[in-house]
Order: sequence, then structure tokens, then C-alpha cells
Amino acid sequence: DTEYIKEYKSKVINSFKYLWKERISIILTIPIIWSVLIPAFLLDIFVSLYQAICFPIYKIPKVKRKDYIIIDRYNLFYLNKIQQINCLYCEYFNGLIGYVREVAGRTEQYWCPIKHAEKMKDTHSRYKNFFDYGDAKAYQEEVDIIREDFNDLKK
Repeated sequence: DTEYIKEYKSKVINSFKYLWKERISIILTIPIIWSVLIPAFLLDIFVSLYQAICFPIYKIPKVKRKDYIIIDRYNLFYLNKIQQINCLYCEYFNGLIGYVREVAGRTEQYWCPIKHAEKMKDTHSRYKNFFDYGDAKAYQEEVDIIREDFNDLKK
């Protein structure tokens, strides 16, 4: 195990060399990609506040942020510092999008649990519980049941 770690640690590309081998066009995009973190942090704060304030009122179970934003790749010994930082960015950003999507999905179940007329490429975890598009009878008769049905999350 120790030999394995030593072998791969010895193969880690120095951060300076790693950057040096990149095309200049990639280096020039670094400020652009990192600038997206500013609105991401704001989104994180506002969505967290929204669910902290509103979900108890709506009786919607809160989304556990820690289940979506998982930061652990910095422990990987075979990455250099730049690769670790890049992984940190992606872990946070993709985790945040998953977290926000789940908050939005639970909100949609409460306020508008109706499937779209067109098939979506990908749906959130609550979508399968929604009413079919155009099913006025089911919506009128069962909307109050669906908007409160989070029993699968309480297990």
C-alpha cells in the first residue's frame, strides 16, 4: 500500500509544469470560470435561507446540503495542487446544482406538481409523483394530497 502511494506520488506533475503545458487560451479562461463562483455562492446562500425560512411553513422536509455538496477529492494523493483546486471547484459547483435542484423539486411538488407536456431529458427526484399534463380531474381531486406527500423522505 505504501509502495503504491509512493509510486503514484512520484508521478504527480508539478503544478508549475502542469500550467506550463496548457494552451494559453485555457489559461486565459481561468478568471472567467472562477468568476462564476460569485453568483454560485450567492445562490447557495439564498437557497439555503429560502428553505430554512419557507420549508417549515410549507411542511416540506429540508434538503440536507451535506448530502449534495461533498468535498473530498483534495485527499487524493495523485493530484497536484492545481488539480485539487480544480476538483474542489467542480465538487462544489456540481454539488450546489444538485442541492438547488432538489430544493426546487420539493418546492415544485408543493406549488405546481404537474408534469410537462413534452418529455424532459432529465427530471428531479420529485417529478415522478406529479400529475400528468392535462389531467384536470386528478389535479383537482388530489393536489392537496400530493403537495403534502413527502413520506418517502421521512424514512
